[in-house]
Amino acid sequence: MSQIHALSDDQVAGELKKMTAFIKQEAMEKANEIRLKADEEFAIEKSKLVRQETASIDTAYEKKFKQASMSQQITRSTVANKSRIRILSARQELLDRLFEDAGKKVAQVSKNKSKYQGILKNLILEGAYALSEDKLEVKARKADYDVVKKAIEDAQSEYKKKVNKEVTITIDESDPLPEGSSGGVIVSGTGGKIDINNTFDERLKILETDALPSIRVTLFGENQNRKFRD
Repeated sequence: MSQIHALSDDQVAGELKKMTAFIKQEAMEKANEIRLKADEEFAIEKSKLVRQETASIDTAYEKKFKQASMSQQITRSTVANKSRIRILSARQELLDRLFEDAGKKVAQVSKNKSKYQGILKNLILEGAYALSEDKLEVKARKADYDVVKKAIEDAQSEYKKKVNKEVTITIDESDPLPEGSSGGVIVSGTGGKIDINNTFDERLKILETDALPSIRVTLFGENQNRKFRD
């Protein structure tokens, strides 16, 4: 049988020292392992938070950039529209003054009696040719009755020569044109049911409508944004 030898105090102390060193080494390795794992998890979490924050900043920047771009576009559009409205308003004012001046000049035509008589004759003839009736009535300003009567005589004579037919034209004194009007006549037929408005005011309105596009081109040039032409 083998004999069990008791350890001496020095041997026991040595064994305890070895065990303590081993446990201490194990603890240090475990602690280091925990520290490394914690550092790795921290780095991963930190990277994740940085990515999230970066994405949030990018999103916020993109949103602000879009808002700024939209605001800039709205401002630019508003300024352009205001400028366009001012230009159109200035152009309309110019056109209004142009036709207003034309109206004043037209009103002066009746002062030259001989010239006015010739114009009235042509206006009456135009109505007579259009209506082609045997009896017609003419409305005029009371102040123009004398010159209108002479114009009627000239018109009846010329009508007979051109059409080879008589036409009787009288002044409708029951409903004269306003004294404030520019002049001219209204030629009526079929008992007043049909009329040809050949007053200066009406002719100026027609001219304003028909000639306005060409006047705009003359004054302001072609509209480059317009796709179709008259």
